Amino acid sequence: MTAAWDDPRISRGMAAQLLLRRQLLNAGHKPLGWKLAFGGPAAMERLHTSAPLVGYLMQDALLPSGSTLSLSNWKKPAAEPEIAVHLGKDLLANSDRSVVMAAISGLGPAIELADVDHPSEDVAGTLARNIYQRHVILGSNDSSRAGALLEGLFCRVLRNSSEIASVTGPRALQAFTGDVIDIVRYTANLLAAFEESLQAGQIIIAGSVIPPLWVQPGEEIIFHLALIDTISIRFAPPPSP
Repeated sequence: MTAAWDDPRISRGMAAQLLLRRQLLNAGHKPLGWKLAFGGPAAMERLHTSAPLVGYLMQDALLPSGSTLSLSNWKKPAAEPEIAVHLGKDLLANSDRSVVMAAISGLGPAIELADVDHPSEDVAGTLARNIYQRHVILGSNDSSRAGALLEGLFCRVLRNSSEIASVTGPRALQAFTGDVIDIVRYTANLLAAFEESLQAGQIIIAGSVIPPLWVQPGEEIIFHLALIDTISIRFAPPPSP
């Protein structure tokens, strides 16, 4: 079977993306981890891909939960409630499932904020732009969920205090992303193809557990991942005329 990174669009896009990441690291920026996107069956069919797209996260993208963010000059802002996978060990390519599970030190909630300012159908261009990544909010890392233990988890998503989504159980939580352990293993394999690696202390946000939320100034998004933590983000109201 042909590997996802043999797709010339992915090869070109990842090369450009990782060059930018290395430039940021050389300039003193600190790494945080990695992100996955477009991993659902419908998204992969639309983009003619066989696996999720992978981007990077930097420490300066972090926002504290409860922050207020201006969307001024954003083109098409989106918020994505996700599961954050915390790595306690380095992970090499071609690791088996048990090794991947042993590298996962816990799980927690995340909200990714993206600005969809480029057609997603241009896979190489989307990757080169780091898949629209702007910010990320992280909740607590629950070490009792080491090994990617999803049993008993459920989530609620609220917009302006009104519940808009509820997802319960491992199957539903992975419906848009695929199996979390497979995601981590795939990420390690893809990065190795571009001379990068997953390292202890990094996180992977595994993709939105619900369809992306298109957000507007003045709104608040709350993500409750029980029984771990609740995180939120507010968007500043539009300026007065």
